[in-house]
Amino acid sequence: MSVRKLKPITAGQRFRVVNSFDTITTDKPERSLIAPKKSSGGRNSQGKMTMRYTGGGHKQRYRIVDFKRAKTGVPATVKTIEYDPNRSAFISLLYYADGTKTYIIAQNGLQVGQTVVSGADAAPEIGNALPLSKIPLGTVISCIELRPGQGAVIARSAGTFAQLMARDGKYATIKMPSGETRLILLTCMATIGAVSNSDHQLIVSGKAGRSRWLGRRPRTRAVAMNPVDHPMGGGEGRSSGGHPRSRKGLPAKGYRTRSKVNPSNKYIVERRKK
Repeated sequence: MSVRKLKPITAGQRFRVVNSFDTITTDKPERSLIAPKKSSGGRNSQGKMTMRYTGGGHKQRYRIVDFKRAKTGVPATVKTIEYDPNRSAFISLLYYADGTKTYIIAQNGLQVGQTVVSGADAAPEIGNALPLSKIPLGTVISCIELRPGQGAVIARSAGTFAQLMARDGKYATIKMPSGETRLILLTCMATIGAVSNSDHQLIVSGKAGRSRWLGRRPRTRAVAMNPVDHPMGGGEGRSSGGHPRSRKGLPAKGYRTRSKVNPSNKYIVERRKK
């Protein structure tokens, strides 16, 4: 996995850093695993804009990704590593021994032709999905369930990973990508290895047009608005805008919004660092 810095032959390419896609093996998705994806442009069912700064962008098709890895004990061969426009990580196409095809989130180091399997009897190797009770302590994991059978919800984006720290009773202690330490049931599934495309954070778009391709419209700064439009608007000349806050007045940058009586607080061993 690597990135390329382009030569500045145009203004848009002067600072552009692109993904080399050297691990991608095909540009054609599996037709049976794609679904249409309708673009709303930030409008609701009445046609009114409810989400600002979205719209346009290239047409996309959704790839149906298997986050549950429920087909236990059946070996699958990795056929391709593919780009997915709906997420920062790469995905890989699996051909199971019984003929089923599925997409999964690709882990770092997953190779075409490799065999992966899920279940309690699987070996703790890259791409295999196991319950937390069967994974060796200290292992780097990703695509973790929060509730048994729910499907992976933690550590799914490019380059992210968690670490299995300890086991006590029916809970495993997991160090999350955010730095938070949390208890998760041992019956929850997780995949061995970190998520692919770890160089995603190094990419520089280089021009405003690339944001438009991704469906992001120009965003108006809060300090450039009038007081009627935003708490940070108004003032003579270029005023600082006061304390950073949202359009509804909620403080930003450091203000904690998590409820002190949230029932899941008891599962958090250590909060993430500020």
